Amino acid sequence: RQLTSHSAGDFSARWADDTTLFFLSTRSGSVQVWRLSLDGGEAIQVTDLPLDVESLVIGPDASALYLGLKVFPDCEDSIPCTVERLEAKEKQKTTGMIFDSILVRHWDHWKDGRRNHIVAVQINDKGSMTGEAVDLMAGMDSDCPTIPWGGDGDYTVKPDGSSVVFTAKNAKGAEEAWTTNWDLWSVPTDGSKAPKSLTITNKAWDTAPAFSPDGKTLAYLAMVRPNFEADRFRVMLMDWATGETRTLTEKWDRSPRGLKWSPDGAKIYASADHVGNHSIFEIYPSTGHVQALLTLHSNSNPQPLADGRLLFSQDSMTAPKEIFVRPADGGDSLQITHFNDERLAELEFGEYKQFSFIGAHGDEVWGYMIRPVGFEAGKKYPLAFLIHGGPQGSFDDHWHYRWNPQIYAAHGYAMVMIDFHGSTGYGQAFTDAIRGDWGGAPYEDLMKGLDNVLLRHQWIDSDRMAALGASYGGFMVNWIQGQTDRFAALVCHDGNLDEYMAYFDTEELWFPEWEHGGTPWENPEGYRKHSPVNHVADFKTPELVIHGALDYRVVDTQGLAMFNALQRMGVPSRLLYYPDENHWVLKPLNSIQWHEVVLEWIDRWTAEKE
Repeated sequence: RQLTSHSAGDFSARWADDTTLFFLSTRSGSVQVWRLSLDGGEAIQVTDLPLDVESLVIGPDASALYLGLKVFPDCEDSIPCTVERLEAKEKQKTTGMIFDSILVRHWDHWKDGRRNHIVAVQINDKGSMTGEAVDLMAGMDSDCPTIPWGGDGDYTVKPDGSSVVFTAKNAKGAEEAWTTNWDLWSVPTDGSKAPKSLTITNKAWDTAPAFSPDGKTLAYLAMVRPNFEADRFRVMLMDWATGETRTLTEKWDRSPRGLKWSPDGAKIYASADHVGNHSIFEIYPSTGHVQALLTLHSNSNPQPLADGRLLFSQDSMTAPKEIFVRPADGGDSLQITHFNDERLAELEFGEYKQFSFIGAHGDEVWGYMIRPVGFEAGKKYPLAFLIHGGPQGSFDDHWHYRWNPQIYAAHGYAMVMIDFHGSTGYGQAFTDAIRGDWGGAPYEDLMKGLDNVLLRHQWIDSDRMAALGASYGGFMVNWIQGQTDRFAALVCHDGNLDEYMAYFDTEELWFPEWEHGGTPWENPEGYRKHSPVNHVADFKTPELVIHGALDYRVVDTQGLAMFNALQRMGVPSRLLYYPDENHWVLKPLNSIQWHEVVLEWIDRWTAEKE
């Protein structure tokens, strides 16, 4: 049943007990914490802070809340000082920004000196805030939740309410731009001591802290290779009393996300990419044994219940995310929400199946193929060839709101997606294989996978194919542009033309330094050998270039440079530019326009010749 109906946004709901919810809402004019009793009555505002609340974690007995706020870390009194500085900034008549260190911008925003900090607030018996908020990260020039992907999973409260454990980068100054050294930190919930690093000896990424129900063990995720953001996460267990740590899943060749303990502490639940699906696993802390529970489709957000059942969310290429429950005895899962049933009943989907073939290095490579909606035997169809970004990622059997393959199937295209070398869910060696080989094995996989599909499905017209990709997929489209003329049309969204210059354009320097084997001045050949800019003279396929001005990961000058090159070479080309979008197109009307322009472009160049 619907619990709130206010015209403002209500989100991030958290249970305090069986009948009480805390949630974030904009109904007061800023983002604050509100409380709702399921026994009846209206929602009550809990906090009235002068800053927006970014995240919410409830203490064990709901006597305290732990909130994410943006503050200036050098402020002695974080919140009032931050408010004063922001008010003073509003009155400034100049707009120049001065920086003495990178990062100067990140993902889609310029840095203004503020950091995400965890702030503790006390709650009385009536559920109202009492006393002053306490910045538990006072003085730390670091973010928790982390930027840009963090959330309330970045910190947790010990079951006895004595400590908060959180993840934050351990770096000084400019080093933040080239290190992945996120540590776990512990701080008393009253802020009486400064945060202390729990994982200072590991120079790689530590994250996702989760206490066992008895508070004696801290589980978390850790990588082992510094400055590699796609290393395999291992599940770690730390004895809270002694600090001794052991690796629980060294032999499990998957990289899990998030950790949830069962109420009895006998199991840990996690999800991970797994052979073209996103699966849920249970892990036994006593032995390290890992058991797959839900392997098909995309399953995430496992929430173990006291009676042994497991709540989780699931989606697929033919269904958006809904909530399911898995019985304690392991029987068939039951779908318990049906938010999308009426809309789905109005749609037709293309039949899809997973396939594999032998790709680069003689390895088995997997992909998905979708038939056009309304497929008719004996008829020839064009093909849309979708290339994923990351590059360490996977298409998975997943409902995607920006790159949904069923859009193209509904438009009369066969759809093919390949998880090339570098993709996740096939073992860490497969993921690692892309390093220093961006245009090598992945390109070979894509071409061999396409050949395999064309051989097995003669109804696909090989003269009417379009390749589309974003981010790394956009880079690969630009690479394809200079390598082959087998495609009738290309679409590049936020992709690089010049890998050498892209290093100097981007913000997270650890990524190109790992992928291309050092800095450009240490290893210039590593950047240039697979850079599409070296093959501009071979450009000939009609290409649509799309870019967002707020993309600070793959900057817009790369898209403009690609369009310049195509135009100067006389290649039919078009530029779609969004001054208000980042690496992704997120605004609904912009998304509609994006799809209209993309489909018109590939339709034009893959149309049957008269």
